[in-house]
Amino acid sequence: MIPNGTEYLSADPSGIAQAADLLRQGLLVAFPTETVYGLGGDARNGEAVASIYAAKGRPSFNPLIAHVASAEAARRFVQWSGQAEKLADAFWPGPLSLVLPLRDGHGVSSLVTAGLDTLAVRVPAHPMARALLEAVDGPVAAPSANPSGRISPTTAEHVREGLDGRIAAILDDGPCGVGLESTIVGLAGEPALLRPGGVVLEDIEAVLGTELHHHKSGDLLTAPGQLQSHYAPDASVRLNAQSRQGDEVLLGFGPVECDENLSAEGNLIEAAANLFAALHKLDGSGRPIAVTPIPENGLGAAINDRLRRAAAPRDS
Repeated sequence: MIPNGTEYLSADPSGIAQAADLLRQGLLVAFPTETVYGLGGDARNGEAVASIYAAKGRPSFNPLIAHVASAEAARRFVQWSGQAEKLADAFWPGPLSLVLPLRDGHGVSSLVTAGLDTLAVRVPAHPMARALLEAVDGPVAAPSANPSGRISPTTAEHVREGLDGRIAAILDDGPCGVGLESTIVGLAGEPALLRPGGVVLEDIEAVLGTELHHHKSGDLLTAPGQLQSHYAPDASVRLNAQSRQGDEVLLGFGPVECDENLSAEGNLIEAAANLFAALHKLDGSGRPIAVTPIPENGLGAAINDRLRRAAAPRDS
């Protein structure tokens, strides 16, 4: 536990400077991105990265994403390619992570890569995250700022609920806009979709001019967010429900009667932004959660991916 407790930092130049200083000291700071709040630690500092795993209770075989301020910064750590250039031009800054082979002399802790010879890199679009990364001037490993396997945080309060006292500070800049983690594309071989997320598959394939291979359950973990049970509330989750059963609370989509609605208008962008906050709220009821069907098209693929992992059997 942190001796003096977790500090709240304001979203202003003073707060950013203080957060950057804490990161340079090897301490952990939660900060907002456009996707979810990330739990940041210096990706070059093995002790800092080990602290991320300890704070989250995260398995060390599950790799992390290194956040950087620009594509130019990313090239310091990974072997760049024409495909990476195309995707970076189209989607960075934004909710897309690229997995590429490590460069010689990269300096990134092997704990970030889980011992693999590849690294996931991302340039976030959130102004506060960009300002922090520019102040740090180095790669910041930042998985979602929540206990491992639990619901991802989209507000500073969500971070506090899960990690208060375990990390040095929380940089608070309100709720996240996208609300789903980044899409992860592997470019170490044939282009592959390793995790659906905030950039839809069809747009990526259009830019590359080719179809992406898909990561399958049981494949070697090559990117974050591939564990079968993940993003899980304490309560059980039942999918594709048409109505409540027993004492369930109902999470809806579209014009349905329910306890919490991701988007009454059936807007998948709105639903993605609301997903984790809605799960946090319903989980607080202490009752099982049922979820009405959500289309698989567009961002619906990423939403359903998170819901399937939330509903998957988990270790007791």
